[in-house]
Amino acid sequence: MSVTAPLLISNLLHGYRSRRFSPLEVIEQVLSTIAAAPDRRAWITLLPAEELRRRARALASLAPESLPLYGVPFAIKDNIDLADVPTTAGCRAYAYTPSTTAPVVARLIAAGALPIGKTNLDQFATGLVGTRSPWGACRNSFDPQFISGGSSSGSSVAVATGQVSFALGTDTAGSGRVPAAFNNLIGLKPTRGSISTRGVVPACRSLDCVSLLALTASDAAAVAAVAQAFDSQDPYSRAAQPLRARRDPTRTGFRFGVPKHSQLQFCGDHDYERLFETAILHLEELGGVPVEIDLEPFLAAARLLYEGPWIAERYCAVGSFIDENPQAVLAVTRAIISAGREVPATDAFAGQHRLRELQRASESAWDAIDVLITPTAPTIYRIAAVEADPMTLNSNLGIYTNFVNLFDLAAVAAPAGFRSDGLPFGISLIGRAWTDHELLRLAAGFHQLSSPTLGALAAATPPPTASSSELPSEHRVSVAVCGAHMQGLPLNHQITARGGYLLRLAHTAPTYKLYALRGSSPPRPGLVRVDSDGGAIELELWSMPLASFGDFVAAIPAPLGIGKVELADGQRVCGFICEAQGVLGAEDVTSLGSWRRYLSRAAP
Repeated sequence: MSVTAPLLISNLLHGYRSRRFSPLEVIEQVLSTIAAAPDRRAWITLLPAEELRRRARALASLAPESLPLYGVPFAIKDNIDLADVPTTAGCRAYAYTPSTTAPVVARLIAAGALPIGKTNLDQFATGLVGTRSPWGACRNSFDPQFISGGSSSGSSVAVATGQVSFALGTDTAGSGRVPAAFNNLIGLKPTRGSISTRGVVPACRSLDCVSLLALTASDAAAVAAVAQAFDSQDPYSRAAQPLRARRDPTRTGFRFGVPKHSQLQFCGDHDYERLFETAILHLEELGGVPVEIDLEPFLAAARLLYEGPWIAERYCAVGSFIDENPQAVLAVTRAIISAGREVPATDAFAGQHRLRELQRASESAWDAIDVLITPTAPTIYRIAAVEADPMTLNSNLGIYTNFVNLFDLAAVAAPAGFRSDGLPFGISLIGRAWTDHELLRLAAGFHQLSSPTLGALAAATPPPTASSSELPSEHRVSVAVCGAHMQGLPLNHQITARGGYLLRLAHTAPTYKLYALRGSSPPRPGLVRVDSDGGAIELELWSMPLASFGDFVAAIPAPLGIGKVELADGQRVCGFICEAQGVLGAEDVTSLGSWRRYLSRAAP
């Protein structure tokens, strides 16, 4: 039977929960789709069919309602570890077989997602073109004569052609966003450090991000809700930070920055130029107000990434391997990375100082805007053109993407229409760190206006799922959570699956105690208001649709419940509280001030 097309996460979950099909039937469809697809060179390693069927049968023993990504097939860029499957990073001689799975992949599998295999990439994630691979140039999902974009090339094509629901990529300088734009996808470049990069072959370790490629912003948000979590064993991981007070960039009157016309570059691509102008009009339709900004500090920072000392960080990652095995590496990759060997330490410090100057110069733009929009790439090239001039054309593609990680920004690449020859165009919605979810909500509304189809499929773009951009505030409720329902923790999916999204971090008034409840699985805290000796406890404030709030509350087990929690600013909101008898014999962890700190301390 035909399971469902496209493989949207919402479609799959609805089908599973209504018992219309099983994970095994979805795997059979995935295998059939991959076998029937034109040779786009998307995959390096597919898991054996029997292994995929075994995983699907094991999942079928669980209730579909029990896991947020139950039976959702996904692809993994082949610089991210999956236990017992080779990681090549696009280089056969470099390949190794890890014994453990990267934490981000492990989280997705634990949430019910089914890994299908490892995808093609620009070697050592060095490139934005998708042509720098011994497995061959990955071909665009719309026209195989054109590049797919890189370095997350295979991941983008696997999603765009309907072979998987979503894919993991990486993004240091645009490697997740450029292929998203070239294949009509949503590409989330999350806040740096919000998704663990442990188990990822580094490119520039201080800048690397695991990126998400999906057909819709809603799907990307569902995956991000599972993938984003603090990893105490990753030195570059960061816990979510409070959001600065600002206007919501999905409300009427949000301000979006548009570069000065003289600073926009399209490399002679008049279709891309026209489509960018149309994108501005679509954002105005969504209630946005365009504000012209000076993009020069951003562009100058972008040039630093490859013209400055950060190339030395790439050499730090894999330079010794290249020195020992020069013929095992593609000539263009070897030339780029080996140049980092000659960068003196003084240049590294000078580059850092210059970056700080440029970042300070860019801050005036953020005083005037809520979100910045740019083209994701200035144009798209044929594979033959890139092979003839691999350095210059690759460099052109990073004009609007290279600066994002250097400036510690979040970004979402969003579909924005098609050229006259049918090739897709995309814009990037760029915001401050920790605005990932807001950017995805804006991308959802924009996608509905700008692109009628999903990926390279003959499937209509669905309307965005319920969010604050569609529901008046009186139809939503704010909920304070302090434990297992926090972002990245085991029960967070119970909020996100009901259309919830994170508003900000907060603290209680200093009148509460926090206890580690005995015998709860997963581990949960109890929050109790006290008359004395209390503390200010860290919370996350989430927004939920009122229509699903009752169902959420009904599922909360005793001794926990929902009551009114006083925040540090005096505001009272709905939030988790615990009956007094429920904490008898429980460990008092108030002094830690945070459930996350307790979990970190309790971890083996």
